[in-house]
Amino acid sequence: MNVPAPTAGRFGPTIRIATLAMVLVAGGCDKIWPARADRSLPAIADVRAIYRANGLDKGDITYNGNVVEIRVTQAPEQLRRGGSLWARVGPWIYLLTPGTQKVFQDFAGIAAVRVITTAGRKEIARATLKNGALSDVLWRRTLNILGLALRDGTTSPVRLQELAEWGERYGEYKYSADYVPQ
Repeated sequence: MNVPAPTAGRFGPTIRIATLAMVLVAGGCDKIWPARADRSLPAIADVRAIYRANGLDKGDITYNGNVVEIRVTQAPEQLRRGGSLWARVGPWIYLLTPGTQKVFQDFAGIAAVRVITTAGRKEIARATLKNGALSDVLWRRTLNILGLALRDGTTSPVRLQELAEWGERYGEYKYSADYVPQ
């Protein structure tokens, strides 16, 4: 049986244009639908290295699910001298840092970072910052507030209060009633 070869007929140019359009769109799919971010968790050693490189040389850094937990012992003399203000600002000093910003930038699989401050076996405070809670502009402001608190906090306690209030505005927190009256 002799079957004639199909011809494009009057739809020929339309089919060729449609095919060309599909090829062009498929070639640019990464622009329309970018590749998904790697949501796997990095080795905890990689997270620790970022914090160490950014000045956190104390504290125990672990995972709790996909949340990085940093446990830091707060000096009892800080709490005696600074009272509830130092109890409030304690976790924010370790949380609102360039290290946390870098961890969020480098590892999309990390949902949040939580800092827990303790005195002995007693928990003083905990603060959590979710990934994406701060835009680039807010991170710049955050690091500015942190820098002022670290530089001027002992001579101007209002800087510590500003840091605590900033953290409370963008993060989740819980303070021990023994240290911070409710």
